[in-house]
Amino acid sequence: MHFFVLISLIALPLWGQAAAQRVTPSEIMGFEALDKPVISDDGVILAVEVKPDRGDSHVLVKNINTQQSFTLAGGIKPRISHDGRFVLAEKPPTLWLLETTPKAKKEKLPSGLILLDTVTGQITQFDDVKQAEFNEQGSSFALWFNPKQDKSPAEDKEAHSLSLEVNEFDKGSSLLLLNLMTGQRLTIDHVSAFRFDKQGHTLAVAQNDITHQFHQVGLVDLAALKLQVVKSSSNKQIGHVALSDNGQYFSWTWGEAEVPPFGREYALSIMDRKLKTITLITDANKDHWTLNRYSALQFSTDSQRLFLGRVPQVAPEPMLKSVATQQDLFNIEMLRQQRDLVVWQGDDERIKPHEIKEYDKELTRNYLAVLHLKSHQLVQLSDQKVPDLAQTDLEETPFTASLLAAKRYVLASSDLPYRKMITWAGFYRDFYLVDLNTGHKQRILTQQPSEQVPSLSPKEKWILYYQQGNVFLYDIVKIKRFNLTSQLKVPFADEDHDYPSNAPNYGFGPWLADDSAVLVYDKYDIWQFNSDSHTGLMLTAGEGREQKIQYRLVDVKDETQLPQTLVKDEPILLHGYNEQTKGDGFYVAKVSQKGVKTLMSGDYKLTALAQSKDADRLVYSKQRYDLFPDLYTSNMLSPQINVKQTDFDAQKRRLAWGQAELVHWTNGDGQPLDGVFIKPSHYVEGQSYPVIVYFYRFMSDRLHVFPDMKLNHRPNFAWFADNGYGIFLPDIRFEIGRPGDASVRALTSGVQHLIDMGLAKPDAIGLQGHSWAGYQTAYVITQTPLFKAAVSGAPVSNMTSAYSGIRHGTGLARQFQYETGQSRIGKSLYQAPLDYVENSPVFYADKIQTPLMLMFGDKDEAVPWEQGIEMYLAMRRLGKPVVFLQYKDEPHHLKKYPNKVDYSLRMMAYFDHYLKEKPAPEWIMQGEAYQEYQRD
Repeated sequence: MHFFVLISLIALPLWGQAAAQRVTPSEIMGFEALDKPVISDDGVILAVEVKPDRGDSHVLVKNINTQQSFTLAGGIKPRISHDGRFVLAEKPPTLWLLETTPKAKKEKLPSGLILLDTVTGQITQFDDVKQAEFNEQGSSFALWFNPKQDKSPAEDKEAHSLSLEVNEFDKGSSLLLLNLMTGQRLTIDHVSAFRFDKQGHTLAVAQNDITHQFHQVGLVDLAALKLQVVKSSSNKQIGHVALSDNGQYFSWTWGEAEVPPFGREYALSIMDRKLKTITLITDANKDHWTLNRYSALQFSTDSQRLFLGRVPQVAPEPMLKSVATQQDLFNIEMLRQQRDLVVWQGDDERIKPHEIKEYDKELTRNYLAVLHLKSHQLVQLSDQKVPDLAQTDLEETPFTASLLAAKRYVLASSDLPYRKMITWAGFYRDFYLVDLNTGHKQRILTQQPSEQVPSLSPKEKWILYYQQGNVFLYDIVKIKRFNLTSQLKVPFADEDHDYPSNAPNYGFGPWLADDSAVLVYDKYDIWQFNSDSHTGLMLTAGEGREQKIQYRLVDVKDETQLPQTLVKDEPILLHGYNEQTKGDGFYVAKVSQKGVKTLMSGDYKLTALAQSKDADRLVYSKQRYDLFPDLYTSNMLSPQINVKQTDFDAQKRRLAWGQAELVHWTNGDGQPLDGVFIKPSHYVEGQSYPVIVYFYRFMSDRLHVFPDMKLNHRPNFAWFADNGYGIFLPDIRFEIGRPGDASVRALTSGVQHLIDMGLAKPDAIGLQGHSWAGYQTAYVITQTPLFKAAVSGAPVSNMTSAYSGIRHGTGLARQFQYETGQSRIGKSLYQAPLDYVENSPVFYADKIQTPLMLMFGDKDEAVPWEQGIEMYLAMRRLGKPVVFLQYKDEPHHLKKYPNKVDYSLRMMAYFDHYLKEKPAPEWIMQGEAYQEYQRD
């Protein structure tokens, strides 16, 4: 049996009102956070994952109307059926099972699913599940199980007699189909692919069992739960299946079963269910494109076209011959075939580590084509020169909502001309307009920064894009470009951009549905530009810039849906961030009209999290440093009239907690800066405290952010505050070519301001940073003795050696990061070698007067961990106090929980010793001898 039934009506957990408890690592482990809430289409059922830092999650489900709640123990990632009656949650292996299972067997641990009936409260659990889906209407539920791992002796014998070794890609497994309205069930064996139709009437399935020479495609009537076989064969392996939204067309791919999957060529068949005909789609244009096992299928939303992936050719996977005879041991050609070699050449399109990282993605890459169903005309849309359609990069699925709803045109892009220059210049693309009827590609943008993606209007008349400080409108029919912003005095480029590259823009809002206008953001305000007159109307009436409020539209719809469109005079909900108070608000404006009305605003952070599709209901959170981000629901345009749906702040209320306040100061260059000071839990007015400075770039916007209750590579603010520390989060504004000095000026002036205010003890200031802030930490202590102790995680210590290193996570070279990116040098190592030296802490290690603890994972995929070794060896040689924590087999951010706990405890002990003069643990003063352990 795959399932069993449980009944659960467990309410929200309640915490007592006892006296404040201390914040401890144990408390942090059990502290629960809320993750990615979802709401039913009718706005009645709310579900959210509840995650402790350490332990098993559960899903909380709540009926907003009745306030009845349910708990799905062990559940994660909830989904809700269309009508809200059923909630589905994944159930991964428990933490106990993961921790007690040998490493080699962990990947084979089965996952389950939990299905809740919100009307009856019945909970059904299913084990060993690969995938589960509701149909669009929520009336049916498909549960696809993992293939059985152990074959019966009879199956083994039969497979052996047929000399078959079935590839995992070809294996089917059982599918359980449930009619959620009637309770009827249907089990279908050997399913390798399935797809619901949009109308909720039909399920398409592919069934494959090579061992028994059984292959067929069929359609299931979801009301009657009856399978109709459409096509069967003894030797044609079925690939992907698709159903049109109107239910008229059914399509599938198939190939010769005896050919191994990697080298198998597939064909395309399509059934017109109205005419009851099946057509084999051939290469009518003789363009020599074909299909492979990765060629997915998807019908357009109007059921007029079928999109599919194609490839220029299907080739078998290359094989290296094995040594078979004694003579092979001395065969030169055989020996060369056994080589393990990667050849790097100066003009390679990608450097080899990047090419290797992209290999699997390129192996599965398909180039999109479209089949026009009435004419059976097959048009190739993307190709080797322009590979990426309706997106900026290859994703797991090539079918975006915009593509499927396209009428005549789609956008495409190519980074091929710029792949070599990625190494030092970053990421660029050419963007194209592609005609769905002909495949013709018209280049509209050349060498555009990859993140600055153009926007195609809903009626496909216009393309909106940003270039070098201005916003342009491109008329597709007239082939004309119009600069919308050149005459405006307001900048549309990022006003805080402090990188040695052209400043990006603030992004675009939605189009009006009739193409008459589009919304565009500057730093503060929202503009509506008319497509015909090219004039701009400031919807927010300049209040944003005047009051320093950054307005943006609230849009939390699912990414699989079409982009939001607007109509004239439609009321729209805005989110506003006040740059001066760091507080948020919700506001309302109207399309095509000037003016903003405040709905709610204050000293808190607001985050829109979910929105019902068919009801006017919004889910959002409200938080401060001392207020947990619980969930609220409201009508979309009246969030101030809300209902609080959770009370996980009760966890915080039983703990001792600090307060956060905003501080302002001016650095030595007269530049105004902001920061956040978190007071100790038991703060006494007029008393000064040891302070931990934690930073990166802009931090003052965290004034009203509830702290992460986790143990990781950062100091846990609540824990440090409850142990008598103040925490300082200062803003850093960088200078191109001198990032290290800019950080020194900001940090020293900010800390001095705290000392002058009487908040910080002058001789008890600690500094902690990770990655880019780890670099800054290492650099800052070479320039000032202000800090009594410092902890630097994953820092670059030597820019000259790091410049030509590799980011092992992506395979990219690091040069672009220094020339145009985060390190902000602005020139190559060969143009400005002294700039690299002057910004490298290792060259000034002799000036260090601050004890330093370095931390690296020795499998760091972002910063080569040898950078930590360089800093350690320099300080060791100079006799400076240094401790280096090397966490084995760990990446840039620690992943193994024991290591997170250990690092957190060591950070606290390190600062306690140097800032509070507590006795030093032996590992600080004497180190630890290397020890290998026998693990049971």
